[in-house]
Amino acid sequence: MNVLYKKILPLIFIITNTLSFAQLTPVVDSILMSDGRKLAADIYIPSGMTSGPVILIQTPYNRILYRFGLPLRIGTNLSSSNYIFVIADWRGFYGSAAAMYTSPTPPTRGQDGASAVEWIYQQTWCNGKIGTWGPSALGKVQFQTAKENPPHLTCICPLVAGPQFDYGEYYPNGCLRTEYVQQLDGLGFGISPFLITQPVHNATWTFVENQNYYPTSINVPCFMIGGWYDHNIEVMLEMFNGIRTVSPIAVRNQHRLLMGPWVHGGHGAAYVGSSVQGQLNYPNAQYWSDSLALMYFDYHLRTLSNGWNSTQYIQYYQLGENTWNTSSTWPVTVASNVNFYFHQNNSLTETIPTNTTDVLNFNYDPTNPSPTIGGPTLRADLDQGPYDQTPTVESRNDILSFTSNAFTQNVVMKGKASVHMKVASDRLDTDFCIRLTDVYPDGRSMLINDGVMRMRFRNGTNIGDTASMVPNQIYDCVINLPNTAITFLAGHKIRVDVSSSNYPRFNRNMNTGGTMYPGGKLDTLVNPLIASNSVYTNNINQSYITLPLVGFTSNINELASNTIFQLFPNPTSNEFYLKTELKNNYQIRIYNTLGEVIITETIKDLQTINISALNKGMYLIELRYNDKVGYKKLIKN
Repeated sequence: MNVLYKKILPLIFIITNTLSFAQLTPVVDSILMSDGRKLAADIYIPSGMTSGPVILIQTPYNRILYRFGLPLRIGTNLSSSNYIFVIADWRGFYGSAAAMYTSPTPPTRGQDGASAVEWIYQQTWCNGKIGTWGPSALGKVQFQTAKENPPHLTCICPLVAGPQFDYGEYYPNGCLRTEYVQQLDGLGFGISPFLITQPVHNATWTFVENQNYYPTSINVPCFMIGGWYDHNIEVMLEMFNGIRTVSPIAVRNQHRLLMGPWVHGGHGAAYVGSSVQGQLNYPNAQYWSDSLALMYFDYHLRTLSNGWNSTQYIQYYQLGENTWNTSSTWPVTVASNVNFYFHQNNSLTETIPTNTTDVLNFNYDPTNPSPTIGGPTLRADLDQGPYDQTPTVESRNDILSFTSNAFTQNVVMKGKASVHMKVASDRLDTDFCIRLTDVYPDGRSMLINDGVMRMRFRNGTNIGDTASMVPNQIYDCVINLPNTAITFLAGHKIRVDVSSSNYPRFNRNMNTGGTMYPGGKLDTLVNPLIASNSVYTNNINQSYITLPLVGFTSNINELASNTIFQLFPNPTSNEFYLKTELKNNYQIRIYNTLGEVIITETIKDLQTINISALNKGMYLIELRYNDKVGYKKLIKN
């Protein structure tokens, strides 16, 4: 069974949301395009409806599949629909294959969409109100259609999609999304020849990106629907914030965004609006996307006074708590960044490590990569969504896992986490991969999201930024994870998994520092090397994750502000003063570079501390006051 067939067959059931094998019988027609060619189209008109609002769906996946059932929970019960549906094959696909040509340049998909809208408007069964709907590629083409500003387009409803075509979508931090591109090729989009010739960000990418991001051109209301387990989170949020900021004033406040606990869909049991997502279940999110899309269409296409115009701009699902929330902006403004540091004992705490030499090592073998288990995948043979990383990923010896203590209260995260590491390798190039998980009391380590850094791109993805690693030299590695909204419930833990592969989600680094895609292949190993990679976990070279938390109360509050905790002079030869705003007695500890406590004192404000007996070098000063702790470096010269 080829990849394309495995992708398309389950769409029958995704579309219908039913096990019924009844089929609809549409009116088969063709839509005249601006160049005189025609697109094949199926038209579904509810019995007794002589004229009504129309929902246009433009698909590259074969319009005939919708004969097994229409979306928005209509299925085969066409008489229950308040809308006429027009479903057209893209130019060059399935029933519209004959409309394709290469010279002269044919109309764009957006221009074809605009022609379809205007053709529909001319039909006697259209009452003049036309909207569009569809996920993924069917969503992207809605933006392209709206960009052409057809006079009679009323509104659009793209799911798990944005219009962007940018470098970071395919090469996050310089590393190709192998399975994603393989699946797109299998679906007939054939983009890998272009991608393989453009592995760094360059003028070509800049041109393409500028052509495919156009929030100022969206002149109709837009209802975007996405999922926290999808791979399009960042492009969707970027586009939504764009149209909320710079689209025409007349429609700027009519845009809405819904983010649910959903995967991208396309194969398997999980899709936008289903209850089951990976190994988790969200029953109160089932069909939410359909219900709100119908409310949106009812307001704009049927002009019902249903309160849609009073809804908040953003509705989103808080994972963990499993509740629906609203906001006027994203990211929410009430989140504050909190650092959790990696420690040598594999713990993840808010306290900075005290030892100055700690480092953890692991080997990465490209011929035996850490496997992709769930996540924002697309390839039909891979699982999508939240899956337990314990059995297959965290049980291997090529991974470092850092885990917090179990929380005594709920910890609420809203926004984008970022991982900051000090790393090294004995090779000229390697990757570092992050998986962020929610550890349940029963031990399951459920994937939230992930990220990657190809180290030759640590300074940027332009050709002038790339640089080989010097073996065993320490480098900064910063990986920004996708946005999410999740509550780590009391009794749960946060875990950060660090490896050097997540395959086949990301391309395997051969660790040679040479050509990344030899032979122009998406996935080829040529003389790969095993890499010995290091993550530093000490005070001098700190590694940590920054989490955007809401209302977080720490068990240990760091005293990091200089107004609270000061050392002077620093550097010093014989003694220093410690000044703090705290009024009562407090304890200090002085650590050497081995992490050993060499001085412990209970002192008062502005007390002189004599260190004349200590050797020259760097020391760590720790201040403790009740449940608060702070650290500062001191140099003795």
